[in-house]
Amino acid sequence: MTSSEENQKIIVTRRDIFRFSWHYWKQPGWWRGALAYALLGVSVGLDIFVPVFSGRLVDKVSTLDPAVEGSLHAVLIAFAMLMGNQLLHSWFWGASFWYWNKYAVRVLYNILTDGMSKVQRFSTDWHVNSFAGATVRKITRGMWSFDKFEDTFFMGLFPSAIIGIGMVVMLIIQVPVVGWFALPTVLLFVAISVWLAVKIAMPRFRASAELDTKVGATLADIMTAIPTVKSFAGEAREDAHFRSVAEEWRDRSVHAWLTNVVIDFLRTHIRFILMVGMVGLVIWMWQRGEATPGDITLAITSFFIIGGYLRDIGRHVTELMRSASEIEDAVSFWLREDDVKDVTGAKPFVIANRRGAEIEFDHVGFRYKEGACPIYNNLSVTIRAGEKVALVGVSGSGKSTFVKLVQRLYDIQSGEIRVDGQNIAKVTQESLRHAVSLVPQDPILFHRSLAENIAYGRPSATMDEIRLAAREAYVADFIEGLPLGYDTLVGERGVKLSGGERQRVAIARALLADSPVLILDEATSSLDSMSEHYIQKALERLMEGRTTITIAHRLATIRKADRILVFENGRIVEQGTHDALLGQSRSIYKRLHDIQALDLIE
Repeated sequence: MTSSEENQKIIVTRRDIFRFSWHYWKQPGWWRGALAYALLGVSVGLDIFVPVFSGRLVDKVSTLDPAVEGSLHAVLIAFAMLMGNQLLHSWFWGASFWYWNKYAVRVLYNILTDGMSKVQRFSTDWHVNSFAGATVRKITRGMWSFDKFEDTFFMGLFPSAIIGIGMVVMLIIQVPVVGWFALPTVLLFVAISVWLAVKIAMPRFRASAELDTKVGATLADIMTAIPTVKSFAGEAREDAHFRSVAEEWRDRSVHAWLTNVVIDFLRTHIRFILMVGMVGLVIWMWQRGEATPGDITLAITSFFIIGGYLRDIGRHVTELMRSASEIEDAVSFWLREDDVKDVTGAKPFVIANRRGAEIEFDHVGFRYKEGACPIYNNLSVTIRAGEKVALVGVSGSGKSTFVKLVQRLYDIQSGEIRVDGQNIAKVTQESLRHAVSLVPQDPILFHRSLAENIAYGRPSATMDEIRLAAREAYVADFIEGLPLGYDTLVGERGVKLSGGERQRVAIARALLADSPVLILDEATSSLDSMSEHYIQKALERLMEGRTTITIAHRLATIRKADRILVFENGRIVEQGTHDALLGQSRSIYKRLHDIQALDLIE
């Protein structure tokens, strides 16, 4: 785990896990869960009478003379009571699981959808410092671990508690000597099982869960970078890297599972003591003439029922602790407060003029969460509505940060950013970002159809509008030449398309979104010369009447900008038109332009 991931990690307590569980258990439809518990309680309670009815049947068979009239009738009544008890047990058992399955699946659905909804709204800073594969793994593992967690209560601990208490009480009533021996033995078994699970097993399973997350993150990282792996023939290196991570997970998992085997071995011997004591005592009573064959049957049957539930209770406690440790990541998402969130009473951003919006940085101070030095210190600049502005400067000078702050992907530490006179910290993030269209240098597409990708900024768009945007972005000919046309799937992250094709789809997406603010991160950098010529024309039409901010890497593409802002160390050190800045012999812009134009190395 990296330092940044450690900084993001939230310590989850058992109380937090209980609050998380209760939050989902009490949601609409809770009555199904309550009814399932009630039905299961009746079903398990009927098991308590099995030894009693079995003992009565044995007593009738062993003491009555079959030749005497009425003996068979008495035996059949005892048999009918035993069978009727078992039939009712099965009916209540089946009904309880009918309602439980409907309830449990709904809970898992809520956990899964809430987790995805919460995580995707976390700040850009959080996502930058997290492995996407690990995040996916934490959400899905959290859901299935919660399934085991609540099933352990329903199918394991709850029935075991009823049997443990009910059987001991029944034995104390029916065979007091055996009952009073069983009581402390059962309590000792439960106490030792819980202590071993909490103090010994759980820390080991928590360590195994952390390595499981690391395995998922490493695997996702390699799969995402497969083109790079193949380009540099890195398969063997990645095999070795993944194997080292998997080996660490293997060692910790084996350690955890073998610990559980030892714990089960200890619990088996306590159950053995319980069996010896219960059966031995009733045999001793029989030898003294104080116990009937039915009492012996009752004691033996009671042991097998108690032993069966107690055999599992230790496993259930261990499973509970194990699943609780695996739920912690999902609970930490639930507990986390986002770094960038809407203020109380935030209002929707109001677009006064769809043909552009004024952007104003007013004495803005900003540093990244882990940054040693501030990026901006008292930065002030105004971009007029409809103005086309280019940002220029060396890497790390503050260009990309500027456009991220316009979208409020991060919160500033001081000052104010206003768009159309509205403080962006006081409007909803969703409404603000609807007003901004972005064409990044390396566009990311969804593994969906081309039509869906183009319409992502305006899902309500008609097919005619989608086709028009594609034509204006000079991508329609390519799309319509495909067998499935606009229904063609583009692959994960758009991998089926070339860089230039992805770029033009992203431009079509921005055209269709029709936002008053446009951000271009060198949107033509992946295009060939012919495509760039047409795309520049499309962008010129797109930029008309819109406030446009272009992050410029190639200075030749921004000659027509209304104003160029030259950044250095988070400050705007020069500004003006392309010609005006070139006319200043000692300007930074001229130096950067000459280096690119003449391919000079300083």
